[in-house]
Amino acid sequence: MEPRRTKTLEQIDLADPEFWMAPLEEREGAFATLREQDPIRFCQEFEPPPDIPLPRGPGYWSFTKHRHILHASRNPKIFCSGKGATSTIDLPPQMNEFFGGMINMDDPRHTKQRKIISRGFTRRALARIDLAVDRRAEAIVDRVIEKGECDFVNEIAAPLPLEIICDMMGIPESQNQFVFERSNRILGLGDPEYMKEGENPITAAMGAGAELAALMNEMAEARRKNATDDMTSALIHATANEEVLTDAELASFFILLVVAGNETTRNAISHGIKALCDNPDERKKWAADFEGLAPTAVEEIVRWASPVIYMRRTLTQDEEVDGVKLKEGDKVALWYASANRDEEVFEDPYRFDIVRTPNEHVGFGGPGPHYCLGANLARREITAVFRQIFSRLPDLEITGEPQRLASNFVNGIKRMPCRFTPGRATR
Repeated sequence: MEPRRTKTLEQIDLADPEFWMAPLEEREGAFATLREQDPIRFCQEFEPPPDIPLPRGPGYWSFTKHRHILHASRNPKIFCSGKGATSTIDLPPQMNEFFGGMINMDDPRHTKQRKIISRGFTRRALARIDLAVDRRAEAIVDRVIEKGECDFVNEIAAPLPLEIICDMMGIPESQNQFVFERSNRILGLGDPEYMKEGENPITAAMGAGAELAALMNEMAEARRKNATDDMTSALIHATANEEVLTDAELASFFILLVVAGNETTRNAISHGIKALCDNPDERKKWAADFEGLAPTAVEEIVRWASPVIYMRRTLTQDEEVDGVKLKEGDKVALWYASANRDEEVFEDPYRFDIVRTPNEHVGFGGPGPHYCLGANLARREITAVFRQIFSRLPDLEITGEPQRLASNFVNGIKRMPCRFTPGRATR
């Protein structure tokens, strides 16, 4: 893939929904222009349509260079998350808390919640998750292998992270599709496919979130009466001197898990298989030494996919970055997808290279307190899926163009057909 520079600097408008509908090569070209000519650029904000009752904001700064994003990430007291991290639009505080949970928090609240949640990641819990990842990946391929073709996204990439999250929280398998559909609605608010005609996007998001919260509240009530060996029980029961999550905090954490943990890993896997099909030499290289090259291959898949396109921060004081003076209260968009193509950091950044070393990507966010808590789980899931593909679907090919999600936040693929030589299920 090579970027196409179809717009001058003055023509680039990141707030224009049409920009995010353009071919990926054109968007990459625009970000290359920004990095080169105006890496810290002030942008006008998206003007909400009449059905979104929010005023147009004052604008925000775009950080498109890798080093600037690292600077913001390493200085959370200056570049805070508590005003909202998942939208450049100033959303009501209750929406930030409800949908973003601890990624929309600063210390000390952020550290407190992260400490509580880390109780769910004990050695015993992680060992159980490891076994579940392998078992689930094998079962996913079992469900499609005899057909010889399928939708890669919905039948291979999407099920694993969703099923693992539901396993971790103790959600019954019968509820997996319900959770999947609600998470799609929350992240697909800019995509007509996930919105009913005339539907208010905020109402739709809050409705889907409320349904997920209701499911989690039912789970919490059941686990208080009968604790089991799952993360829900770990987060609401405490030993001496331990704190627990409230029902509202638990529901918000669950929404964050199913939206962030599910969608991002699903899209990394989807972009990864497309990149491997488009780069057969890299695919052959990995096939020849799957286990040996898996660590670097997975990091390159995450860099290449950049599943989360950006996160936002807000200045708590005046700050100067590379000669640009930012003011207290200014908003900043950290464009991870652009940083992962920064020519100053990555040699030949538009080449998919499964042995790329070093690979200091920000696909899991920048360094600091908001680095992705589930990064290692995501790596484990990506590896497990591709291990199954290489061993059981070795000739899998993508047979049509990916249908991309209309979003400036998630680099999503909704559907992508594939075919392969049919085989036998293992069970």
